[in-house]
Amino acid sequence: MPSGAKRPGGRDPADLVVSLYEAHADAWDEIRRRHFLEEAWFDRFLALLPAVQASILDIGCGAGEPVARHCIERGHRVTGLDAAPALVGLCQARFPGHDWLAGDMRTLALGRTFDGIIAWNSLFHLPPADQRGMFPIFRRHANPKAALIFTSGTGHGEAVGTFQGEPLYHGSLDVREYRHLLESNGFDVISHVMEDPDCGGATIWVARLA
Repeated sequence: MPSGAKRPGGRDPADLVVSLYEAHADAWDEIRRRHFLEEAWFDRFLALLPAVQASILDIGCGAGEPVARHCIERGHRVTGLDAAPALVGLCQARFPGHDWLAGDMRTLALGRTFDGIIAWNSLFHLPPADQRGMFPIFRRHANPKAALIFTSGTGHGEAVGTFQGEPLYHGSLDVREYRHLLESNGFDVISHVMEDPDCGGATIWVARLA
């Protein structure tokens, strides 16, 4: 489906992301939990946090594997948010000692701050305009010196792939705008790699609150 295309009935693919993950939660979980190509990146992220029982906010936590599990097994406390209740339910069953919430990241207002914030393979499911609004939300949930890790596209635009035969939306800003949004919200860029061949071609950002 070309960028900007709509399904019959006029629904934009960006509005269908949550229903896709909700409908195919078990299939997504089965695929996702098998592979942890990003382990080295999360070890770098965790190295920026307090050594013991850091608080981590995982925005777009999915079913909690492999990312939240990796953080939990290293002794940290995870609060996870996902818009698909079926995925949140899997997290609650697997890791009952942690906090799992169903909700929209764009309206996130927990009234708490965290040592680390994750938006791995989640921010890029928002349209570019909505992504801009996430950076103040990251800032409001960040402790002093908090670390932030997220993935993005490589340039401004939209693309629609598929999962289980249904359209799956992705959006991105350009590199300069991501840098500006991070810096204007108090984050210093620590590492940025575009299409990392050792991480399945992911474009990765690691930043820290100044």
